[in-house]
Amino acid sequence: MAQQHLDPTDPMAGAVTGDALAGYLRAQATEFLRALRMHRETGGGTANGGSEESVDAARALRRSARRISASLHTFRPLLDTDWSEAIRPELAWLSGTLALEHAYAARLERLLLALHRLSGAAVLPAQTGIAGLPAASRTAGAGSGSTDAATGGRAAGVVPQKGEPADAGPPAHPAATPERGNLTVGAAKAGALLERQLTLARTRAHSTALQALGSSRFHAVADNIAVLASEVPLTPAAATADLRPLAGAAEERLTDAVTALPLVTAGHPYNAEALIHGLSPDPAPHPQDAPWHQVRLLLRLHRYAREVLHGDSGPVDVRLLATGQSLNRHRDASEAAAAAAQAARTPRIAPATAYALGVLHADQRHEVEAARFAFQQSWERQTVGTP
Repeated sequence: MAQQHLDPTDPMAGAVTGDALAGYLRAQATEFLRALRMHRETGGGTANGGSEESVDAARALRRSARRISASLHTFRPLLDTDWSEAIRPELAWLSGTLALEHAYAARLERLLLALHRLSGAAVLPAQTGIAGLPAASRTAGAGSGSTDAATGGRAAGVVPQKGEPADAGPPAHPAATPERGNLTVGAAKAGALLERQLTLARTRAHSTALQALGSSRFHAVADNIAVLASEVPLTPAAATADLRPLAGAAEERLTDAVTALPLVTAGHPYNAEALIHGLSPDPAPHPQDAPWHQVRLLLRLHRYAREVLHGDSGPVDVRLLATGQSLNRHRDASEAAAAAAQAARTPRIAPATAYALGVLHADQRHEVEAARFAFQQSWERQTVGTP
């Protein structure tokens, strides 16, 4: 087999041109349309759509929408400006809308697992109801007259509402016996309160997603993606342009954002940096988390740009996977801590419930700190190992 020898004096030697970008966008658009068809065939477009297949289809829709939007952002000089600037916000809206239901479900599971871990009650979620709490614990203290006592009684037998995923029902079989007995009353009522709030938010997110998928706004997005699957609106200069400088600019933005992070502090375990402002009266998210969230988004843009350059056969960058997992863990813990703090602001809850939620909030802020430490270790290791 003849080998192609690159001319070292050729400035385009080894260049990745707009054809690679067009092929990548067409492939992602095809994946989007395939996921949309699967979502409709599995009943995901109805109020009762909560099957495993429809959930996978919605995840595939989000994945394709993110990659298309990221590529339009990174390589926008090579694409028709009016078209790309019009569709990018729509893809961001669609991806964000479809992600909410899964986010609330994952947040609830994370908080309930943390409650059991902090209480020393090793009960698996599959062995209990959605709250992961034995029925006796969920209804404990019902006569105290507090608001969350009534909440615990209602949460003891949650019945799926119309439009609510089927996995939000009561336990399929009896709960296992915890290692150290049932949860304390405060922890049980805290779990019931979180279950009520996050299950309600999840149900609303499910309804919002159904409305979005049936709206004219979504159909306009789907029509644009269908056109993209066959025709990519590249500029005339894209045919000979090299994609590598634009991908390199995305990597530089990531590097600059990481440089601005307090990596020196994050490199010391148990530095308690994530607990600062923990008692602030401002209910807004932690301001110190925002730069880390921004790095997570920039890391995703960089990773998708690498996919455009190298395709499916490209090398797997283990360091990007490790740092990405750390930042995902950081995001999840930060949002879970905010949910625990929000639940603690519920009026007229019992002191034991408020205490359990406070411990849960501190635990998740420690998880935030641990994720920053893991990111720092992975990033510094790849920096030293870079030739």
